[in-house]
Amino acid sequence: MNSIIEKEKKLSLALARLKKLNLKNPELQSGIEDLNQKKNQLEIEKKELEDKYMMLKENYDGLSKKLDEMKNREKLEERKQIEFSEKIDELNQETDTLLEEIDKWQT
Repeated sequence: MNSIIEKEKKLSLALARLKKLNLKNPELQSGIEDLNQKKNQLEIEKKELEDKYMMLKENYDGLSKKLDEMKNREKLEERKQIEFSEKIDELNQETDTLLEEIDKWQT
């Protein structure tokens, strides 16, 4: 029985010492605060980068749309020019035919 009482006293003493221990390590606490500050800074930078990305994406989309419109206008102009050239060719052929008819009537 004596050994149980001694063991109980030792256990109580050990518990009392454990309760007195300061489990907060100042270096660890400082490190955690540092990491939190860096985390917050990184979150701010991430947000700024996301905003810049969205702005660049909007600019890119707008420029792509304008470029597509310009290409479409260029194709339309090219088509018009081809049609115009075809009309001129037709008129030249008609003119040649008319001149031939005139020559026939004159002779």
